[in-house]
This record gives sequence, structure tokens and C-alpha cells, in this order.
Amino acid sequence: MKHNRLTSKPVLAAFDFDGTLTYRDSFTLFLKTELGFARYSAGLRRLSIPTFKHLTGFRTRDQLKEDLIRHFLTGFSVAELVDRSDYFCSKIWPRLMRPNALKEVEHQLQVGATVTLCSASPEIVLRPFAKRLGVSLIATRLEEHDGVLTGGIQGKNCRQAEKVARLAEVHGDLSLLHLRVWGDTAGDKQMLEAAQERYYRWFH
Repeated sequence: MKHNRLTSKPVLAAFDFDGTLTYRDSFTLFLKTELGFARYSAGLRRLSIPTFKHLTGFRTRDQLKEDLIRHFLTGFSVAELVDRSDYFCSKIWPRLMRPNALKEVEHQLQVGATVTLCSASPEIVLRPFAKRLGVSLIATRLEEHDGVLTGGIQGKNCRQAEKVARLAEVHGDLSLLHLRVWGDTAGDKQMLEAAQERYYRWFH
């Protein structure tokens, strides 16, 4: 596409996932569809106090994310969650993914860029999407023990500055790369600022 600039540096194309490549948040949709609407709704009611604290500034977005994971996924078999994620991807793909965004991912691969998703959603849920796109994946890692999810997060929630840190962890010194970034929220701010090419809400 014409908006891509010529560069002598290796190109790293990083796409936020939820809201950028998709029409809506994938993780909450995953919980709703795979756990069932009744169980999901009951869980949200139990999380009403942490949600209220977040909305009134007494609990951070990261803390609320941890509450959500702890409540819904503690004790889940990793193998079962992998199977559910595969099924979810195959079932929801046509309704979830933005066609123009998919064309851009394909284009970046065709022009020789290294392409990655960089998302705050759980890595285990997004693996089938990354595999189907043919790209690598950087996302929030869930803590597990003996094949069972503990309900905790391994490391940090992959948003804001953590996205840049994880890109550097995986791909090395970002100053040696030409970084193209697509994002759509404040959670992508630092990643967009680190890029030579920034595409904010490009597919909306």
C-alpha cells in the first residue's frame, strides 16, 4: 500500500489486536461465548465492586484485568483452554475480523516485514489468530502450574509501556528497526510513539 515508506532498516510491523484488527474486544467475547452467557453475566455481577472502583479511579485497568482473569480462569486446564481457543477462533473469525485490516497484515508480510500482534489479551486465546494470520504473537501471559491456570498473570499486562518493552525483549534494540505500528486506544500510546510510522484507528 502507498502509505508504507521506503527504509533501509529491517521493518517490524506491530498490530494491536482488539479494536484494531477486530470489531470488538476478543477476550470478553471469548469468555461470554465459551463459558456461556449465564455464567459470564453472573461473574460480571460478582465483579461489580472492582469495576465500580475502576470507574471511580480507585482501581487500575490492569488490576481490573487481573480480577477478571482470576475470577473466570482460575483452575482452568491449559489444554482445555487451548482447545476452546482454537474452536473460538474458527467460529468467530468471519464476524470478528476487519477485512481491510486483514489485507494490511497480508500486505506487510508480502513486502517482507516481520509482523507481530502485540496485545493485552491473553496469549493463549490469541495463538490461533496469530497462527491463522501467519504472524508472531506478543500478548499477556497467564501463569500456570502443572498444566492448570493459577488465575494470575506472568509478568505484566501487555499494554502501554509494557508493549514497547515486550517488543524490545523479543526483537532487540528497536532503534535498529523501522517500526510500523497500528493501534486504536490509549493502551497503544507508547507503542505508537516509538514507531517511525503510526497508524491510529487506521481501519475504522
